[in-house]
Amino acid sequence: MHSKNIPRQLRARGLAPKALRWKRLESRHSAHQQCVNDLTDILKRNNIQFSCVNREDLDRQHLRDIDLVIAVGGDGTVLSAAHLLDQGTIPLLGINSDPSSEEEKIVKQKKRDERRSHGALCACTAINMKGKLPRILHGGGRLSMRSRIQCIVKSTFSETRLVPALNDLLIANPSPAAVSRFRMGWLNPVPDPQIGLGSMSDPTLLPRSQYGTATRFGGQMYTIQNSLNVWSSGIWVSTATGSSAAMAAAGGKVMDVSSTGLQYLIREHMIENAPNKEEVQGLNNGFLEKDEQLHLRWNSQKGTIFVDGSHLTQALELGDEVLINANAPPLALFTQDD
Repeated sequence: MHSKNIPRQLRARGLAPKALRWKRLESRHSAHQQCVNDLTDILKRNNIQFSCVNREDLDRQHLRDIDLVIAVGGDGTVLSAAHLLDQGTIPLLGINSDPSSEEEKIVKQKKRDERRSHGALCACTAINMKGKLPRILHGGGRLSMRSRIQCIVKSTFSETRLVPALNDLLIANPSPAAVSRFRMGWLNPVPDPQIGLGSMSDPTLLPRSQYGTATRFGGQMYTIQNSLNVWSSGIWVSTATGSSAAMAAAGGKVMDVSSTGLQYLIREHMIENAPNKEEVQGLNNGFLEKDEQLHLRWNSQKGTIFVDGSHLTQALELGDEVLINANAPPLALFTQDD
């Protein structure tokens, strides 16, 4: 069914949202479809074998014997495609299918669609891809290695490794009005020769005076150091790529895109009654180097990890532990030329 007919059918059944601007939606759909058609024409003229897959249908079976993934849409489409490229062996190219024209950028128009994708993760647009894409297909273009976030969630009977995040993680209570309670600290691996075999099987058997609080991820024993209890609206963790997005809007710092570290920011940290208020306040925003690992113990009944936006989530329960570091395979991403 062509999407042009969907608005009429929804209106006939009384299901159409009143505030949705159908003409604008149709215009964006037409622009996207035209971009896809132009892209396939370019690929055919350059003798490139390809297949087209809808964003919702894409899975790992489509990545066999693939040399390049092209994501047509906006930044959200690029992020969704990146989640499946978790090994970092296949490069990704984003095309902004409905960019603002140069005239729209200069002239302030009432009817300009402010909801268009910014296209920060896209190497080219529907406007300029005819000139840029052939050069990329034949070995040119600017290929950038972007660091990503590795996140592992440990529950009572399971350990879940999430897909690498290219932009950021938001870890918070699923209700924006509820408090997010967690204990935050940093993990240090415990060298095997320093502990007995019995201690390796049970972290509680570690000599507490020597190692303090301990935990285990993936068979590796860690001590948890410099931890503090946090009552807040949650915590952002971003890569250098994502530091200019939600992290910057929340008050974080924009990082150099070549950085291999991560940045964290506690949202609306409630520290009024903390005995060391100034010291705790200084920990609200900080950085994790490549070899550092952040640890959270979730102390609320419910929680959610939002991976690169709202579409991909992981539920948290009371007592779950979260390990965060920058050890995920980097993504090979084609970026805009300077």
